[in-house]
Amino acid sequence: MLDELIVRYQHRLMRYLLYLSGNREMAEDLFQEVWMRVLVRGSQFNGQSRFDTWLFTIARNLVIDLRRKRTMSSLDELFESGGDDDRPMSFEVADGEPTPFDRFSSFEDRERIAAALMEMDTLYREVLVLRFHEEMSLEEIAKVTRAPLSTIKSRLYRGLAAIKPKLERTRPRLQGTM
Repeated sequence: MLDELIVRYQHRLMRYLLYLSGNREMAEDLFQEVWMRVLVRGSQFNGQSRFDTWLFTIARNLVIDLRRKRTMSSLDELFESGGDDDRPMSFEVADGEPTPFDRFSSFEDRERIAAALMEMDTLYREVLVLRFHEEMSLEEIAKVTRAPLSTIKSRLYRGLAAIKPKLERTRPRLQGTM
């Protein structure tokens, strides 16, 4: 059963952890820890929400816990301090089924979007990733982040408004290289 869940959710979970942590090694460690928590606490899943909502909540809480242990006090500080190394993070995580986001984006668009997301405030980035990469409803995002629905709507609106100029700024440069 756990093997089936890992196969089904591994790519989505890893992508989410990469976006939250900004570091591949950290994301891989967190990935393993998430599945250990699922194994140990599987009986706590009550079925009132979707499994992926529960899974992403576990992942988010582990990221926050890890950062707190490193003397940080919130997810907001995750990207204020930068990554643990200077290597650029790869966002190309293979997935069995392309999301609508992937289907309508060329490779260059995905690179531009990933770069623009990494420039954004963590709160907005997280909501955009959960909404468009993970295709979660606004209600599910509110459960994962433990924020009111109105806050999630506001973060989504502000995140979209913030990413638009970043994407427009990079477009001419990409078109000029073709």
